[in-house]
Amino acid sequence: MKQPLKQHTKQHTVIDSPYGPLTLVATDGVLSGLYMTDQRHRPPEESFGDPDDAPFAETTEELRAYFAGELKDFSVQLHLHGTPFQRSVWAELRRIPYGETRSYGQLADALGNPKASRAVGLANGKNPLGIIVPCHRVVGADGSLTGYGGGLERKQRLLEFERGERAGSV
Repeated sequence: MKQPLKQHTKQHTVIDSPYGPLTLVATDGVLSGLYMTDQRHRPPEESFGDPDDAPFAETTEELRAYFAGELKDFSVQLHLHGTPFQRSVWAELRRIPYGETRSYGQLADALGNPKASRAVGLANGKNPLGIIVPCHRVVGADGSLTGYGGGLERKQRLLEFERGERAGSV
């Protein structure tokens, strides 16, 4: 007999950041989304669940510390929903040190599949937790800024901020 699919509880809140409003989404009380305004691959608002600040106290505090230049590594628990390959790419993104970048090819190499740079790029673009899972730290093979769901200007500003080249403010 088939078991019914478990219904997940979702909540969301919107917080301010130096890069515009950020919509935080939790699934069963665990952070599962961080979306910027006008972000590519942003799910529809109605999928974010009920407005509720309660699940986001730790995330909000860590983001505040990050934007103040006081936090380099996020420790908040994450609920990452994606294919096994996407989750492996997202795990590798979390290994890129603050203030550094990697190319799509370097990520593919790190995953043991040097020919998968295009697939790495697609998985990177579907990352549901920008900033915390730092997809902005991925650049083209020649170091150029390429594709970022939040827009290339935001990507450049985040990288400059992490390198200490500019304050995180707008």
